[in-house]
Amino acid sequence: MVIIASNFKTNHTRASTKEFISFVNEYLNNEKDVEVMVFPTATSLDNYKINSNLTIGAQNAYCVNSGSFTGEIGTQQLDEFGIKTILIGHSERRHILGESQEEIAKKYAFYKELGYKIVYCIGEPLEVKEQGLEATLEYIYEQFVGIDTTYADLVLAYEPVWAIGTGVTATNEDIKSVHSAIKSKINKPLLYGGSVKVDNVAQICSLDGVDGALIGTASWVKEDFVQILKNIKGL
Repeated sequence: MVIIASNFKTNHTRASTKEFISFVNEYLNNEKDVEVMVFPTATSLDNYKINSNLTIGAQNAYCVNSGSFTGEIGTQQLDEFGIKTILIGHSERRHILGESQEEIAKKYAFYKELGYKIVYCIGEPLEVKEQGLEATLEYIYEQFVGIDTTYADLVLAYEPVWAIGTGVTATNEDIKSVHSAIKSKINKPLLYGGSVKVDNVAQICSLDGVDGALIGTASWVKEDFVQILKNIKGL
C-alpha cells in the first residue's frame, strides 16, 4: 500500500486545518488502497472525526509526558487528541533547530517504547551529495546511530536536504540508488521527500524501492493534496 504524508511545518491555522482534514477524509471514504498521514502544527491538533485511512500525527514532541520544558509538548498533550504517530529526525530540526543525533535517538527510543508509529527522516546536504553515492550513504547511515531499525511500527523517509522546498528534485537514478541501498539494509517502508509535486508524485512513487512520499509545500492546498492522492491511485 502506498503511503502519502503531508507535513504542514509552520503553516495553516486551526480553522484551515479542520477544513483540510475534513476535505481529505471525505475523499478517502471510498479509497482503501492508500495510507495517508497528515502532520499539522501542534496548535491545530484536535479530536477530528475521521472514518477513513487517514492518520493525524505530531510533527514533533519532547520525550516526556509532562514537565517544565517551555515551548515543548509531551504525551499528555498528544494523548488528549489520541495522537499515536510522530515525525522524528526531520532535516529542519537537525540543521535549523540543532537537534543532535543523540537527542533524536533519545526521542526515538521514548516514543518507540510507547508504541507510536514513527516516521523517521534521513537525508544529506548538498556538499555531501556532491561527494558521490558512497559519501551520501555513509552520511545517511550515521543517522541510524542509536535507532532501532527493527521496530515494527517504523516508516522511513529519505529527504535529500538540498531538494527540500527548493524546487529541485533528485533524479530518478538518485532516488533509486539511495532507496535501493537503504532497503537492502533495512526492510521498512521507505518514503521519498523533497520537492514532490502534483505532477511528479506518480512517477516518483512508481520507482523501485519507493513506498510513498512525504510532502511539504505541494500538499498544503487541500485540492492539490487530493489530486496527489488521485494521481497515485492504482500504483
